[in-house]
Amino acid sequence: MTDDVLFLSGPQVTRLLDADTAIASQRAAFTALGSGAADLPAKIMHPSRFDDSVVFAYVSRLSADSGAVAKFGSVNPGNAAAGLPTIHAVVSVLDPVTGRLAAVMDGAAVTTLRTAAASAVAVDALATPDSTDLAVLGSGTQALAHVRAIARVRSLTSVRLWSPTPRHRARAAETLAELGFPAEAAGSAEEAVSGASLVAACTLSTTPVVHGEWLAPGCTVVSVGSFEPTRREVDTDVLRRSAAVVVDDPTTAAEHAGPVVDALRTGLLTDLVGLGDVLTGRAVARTAHGDIVYYNSVGLGIQDAAAAWAVVRAAKGERR
Repeated sequence: MTDDVLFLSGPQVTRLLDADTAIASQRAAFTALGSGAADLPAKIMHPSRFDDSVVFAYVSRLSADSGAVAKFGSVNPGNAAAGLPTIHAVVSVLDPVTGRLAAVMDGAAVTTLRTAAASAVAVDALATPDSTDLAVLGSGTQALAHVRAIARVRSLTSVRLWSPTPRHRARAAETLAELGFPAEAAGSAEEAVSGASLVAACTLSTTPVVHGEWLAPGCTVVSVGSFEPTRREVDTDVLRRSAAVVVDDPTTAAEHAGPVVDALRTGLLTDLVGLGDVLTGRAVARTAHGDIVYYNSVGLGIQDAAAAWAVVRAAKGERR
């Protein structure tokens, strides 16, 4: 059974899924979701009773010619202090006709690349064309991946980056110098965010790191760390000031996205816009240049399915 199964490590996944291919895969994922063409069962996010880790499981299928994909893994926030990735996972890919195992790959690499690529798709769809200055909250793997991905859809002129540990944010800023535009470590979250036209929150924070009063008119805020009800990267004012609250999937976000769960419960928010609906023209998020738009991503199995099949096809192409 394993003779024709692809086994792909993290470095192999990263090599095969370049930024533009990853972004194309996520555009396809959300377009399929918006048009109702994808299979997306509810995901499992289960906080552990033993520590602060979270186990997760996603199953999805993008299309008839790509088989089901399952991802299983965990989020371990304590890893950050030890300099280790906070997310580990494995992705299994099944043949679309027979259901046999077609590939097994490193799920952390898939998650990193598809999450950042999806944010780039959101920025491209939601942000103003002249949005070129980016504020990043976080200094880990996902923060760096977001800068690289967003740089593919907007001509960034500057990046201001903040995280709680000075040496981490300084190191991240130095790493980003390779991209060819100014990247600097900010002294505070407010300093990073104030005046920025793009904000990407890439933390595991349970308390807000982005405050609505800091946001400039026309700003687009992307949050990828508010993926369960206890995590809130943005405060209530961000949602209150937003002309539209866009999410990867309204049903999933209403259950998992901390700021969205709170806003729906208190009546602050009554309407969620799906990113797929924006991409397919079924909904409009930004109606004026000065609108503030907030995008909350909790992560969906359809993203893994699209990214994993892009990896499989690239790997098979190399074999030919």
